[in-house]
Amino acid sequence: MYDVIIIGAGVSGAATARELSRYKVKACVIEKEEDVCCGTSKANSAIVHAGYDAAEGSLMAKLNVRGNQMMEQLSKDLDFPFKKNGSLVVCLHEEDMPKLQALYDRGVANGVKELRILNCKELKEMEPNISDQAYAALYAPTAGIVCPFNLNIAMAENANVNGVEFKFDTEVTDLKPIDEGWEIHTNNGVFQTRYVVNAAGVYADKFHNMVSEKKIHITPRRGDYCLLDKSAGSHVSKTIFALPGKYGKGILVAPTVHGNLILGPTAIDIEDKEGTNTTREGLDQVIERAEMNVKNIPLRQVITSFAGLRAHEDGHEFLIGEVEDAKGFIDCAGIESPGLTSAPAIGEMVAQILKEKMNLEEKEDFIATRKGVLDPNTLSKEERMELIKEKPEYGNIICRCEMVTEGEIMDAINRPLGAKSLDGVKRRTRAGMGRCQAGFCSPRTMEILARERHVSMFEITKSGGDSKIVTGTNKDSL
Repeated sequence: MYDVIIIGAGVSGAATARELSRYKVKACVIEKEEDVCCGTSKANSAIVHAGYDAAEGSLMAKLNVRGNQMMEQLSKDLDFPFKKNGSLVVCLHEEDMPKLQALYDRGVANGVKELRILNCKELKEMEPNISDQAYAALYAPTAGIVCPFNLNIAMAENANVNGVEFKFDTEVTDLKPIDEGWEIHTNNGVFQTRYVVNAAGVYADKFHNMVSEKKIHITPRRGDYCLLDKSAGSHVSKTIFALPGKYGKGILVAPTVHGNLILGPTAIDIEDKEGTNTTREGLDQVIERAEMNVKNIPLRQVITSFAGLRAHEDGHEFLIGEVEDAKGFIDCAGIESPGLTSAPAIGEMVAQILKEKMNLEEKEDFIATRKGVLDPNTLSKEERMELIKEKPEYGNIICRCEMVTEGEIMDAINRPLGAKSLDGVKRRTRAGMGRCQAGFCSPRTMEILARERHVSMFEITKSGGDSKIVTGTNKDSL
């Protein structure tokens, strides 16, 4: 019997687990995939939004601003990349200025600091590659960019070190109320818990509707992206947005914390909750609309494209709290943009609800900090030589595009909630994320995974499940 079981190891589930681990509580996170950060949390814009977009007075607005305020200190405590680079919402036509002013007014009402509207001259001085048609822009210095993988992984690792259990490859199939709690049926057995936190992303409506007569509906909203090589990363310094429309914030152009340039996303409503395939039409739309706000984008430098799904709830609002007709079932549903920004605040809110319901006591030995995978590129030449002398693996480059060493990959595998697949290594170290997109480093990374995990190469997968890479031999060993 657990005190709390969290369904979903995405950024909302991990944030809740981390905040909950401050208290004396028996908690567990159940995840149907093989790792944390396998759904919406791994395929998004990686933006820390300022908070001017969400409706005034909404929970979305409140948690956006709070999450933004928490992010910088959290990045220091948990050692993940974050940069406050600021954002611009571009207005192309003078007749649209009332919309830009309304966005400014909403931001002020939501508590966003330092907002201001720039004229054409100020805008072009700040961003030389902004469109020649740009008339004005809303500037938000408090906006930022973050590594979404490491944010998610860092919070999960920290929760695990503080006592929260994680069960992977465990898919919830049914929920049944029992005396003093819930029975959770999965493909890996039955679990009992006093409280359930439903942080299941695009599947959150499925679990809510299992337990409540008051149904909710979540639409998977697909977003297509293009990622450009690091040679294009300085094309803009701020995150460049278009004026928001019916389906959200539109196509953005932004640098990433790792030095790339990202374009996207589209906003295409689909039915398939696993429909993360890109389409020609979607990617054409990304490029066309990105070029409306930013000129001379070096599109020959695109190294990959991908798509993610946002959990769009019909009311376009975060649904967080105990379900009225399902005691002990806490919704954390409808977490779409600005969900990544809001995640630390979402975790704080859900943990506070559970603290009050269970009268939880704080731990005296809570570990508030965590060190990420060591990046030798951050060391001085002397420090790096000393590290290689002590651990020669840090002198063996495996991924040449991103200059990732064997030592980093070993660390990623052997740390708390360590990587078990190629994608798990990629999210933790960036091995395979560079220009060749794992074309050269995959075989060596697979060898290291097999060695460190004491398994056969036949068991190594790209992303868990049936995604095995080696299926047989083409020559008998001599």
